[in-house]
Amino acid sequence: MELTSASHILKLFNYDSSYKNNLIIGTDEAGRGPAAGGVFASAVFFCDKSCDLIQQLSILNDSKQLSKKKREALYEIILNNTINSTICIEVEEIEKINILNASLKAMKLAIEGVLEQTAEAANQDFSKFLVLVDGNKLVKNFNVCPQKWVVKGDSTSASIAAASILAKVTRDRYMDELDKEFPEYGWAKNAGYLTKDHMNAIDKYGLTKYHRKSFLTKHFAKQEQMSLF
Repeated sequence: MELTSASHILKLFNYDSSYKNNLIIGTDEAGRGPAAGGVFASAVFFCDKSCDLIQQLSILNDSKQLSKKKREALYEIILNNTINSTICIEVEEIEKINILNASLKAMKLAIEGVLEQTAEAANQDFSKFLVLVDGNKLVKNFNVCPQKWVVKGDSTSASIAAASILAKVTRDRYMDELDKEFPEYGWAKNAGYLTKDHMNAIDKYGLTKYHRKSFLTKHFAKQEQMSLF
């Protein structure tokens, strides 16, 4: 297992290093699919790629492939050993601009947060950077530096994988806090996804200010249709 982990982490960092003329920033989002809570995005730049750090990150992978305990351990290492930024776009804005645009906006702001922190080191020459975006979309309205989308980037690029960890852990903690306010919906367990228990709670208690109403229109339309019979 250790050999597999060592091989995988080297593969992730080697992918980033394959862009030899660029400094790599990876970005990923968490919370695009749930029907409650904001969507988060993180951006990560590894200014240190020491053997010690790579060894500490030996289990790094797509956040969805790791246990909560492993994500939490990686979170602290990444947070303290990279230049990073995490942004949340809340439900009100998601409903106004739709979830795709909200996700891309969160990524854009997170990338800009990293670039702002690296401005002095880069002598304001951001053309040296290349942003790797998880998925198959580029970040809209962003031309500060080149960008490239990477399908399954969180299991391909070390920088994207690290961003996926920061975004996922930060959002999970945020949902834990919302759960304290509205414990009926089980958000600490379901993270806002429409599980059966979550749907039952919605039918029983109604929607909260943290629900994305646009995600539930089909459900309520079906209920209304059934009530006619």
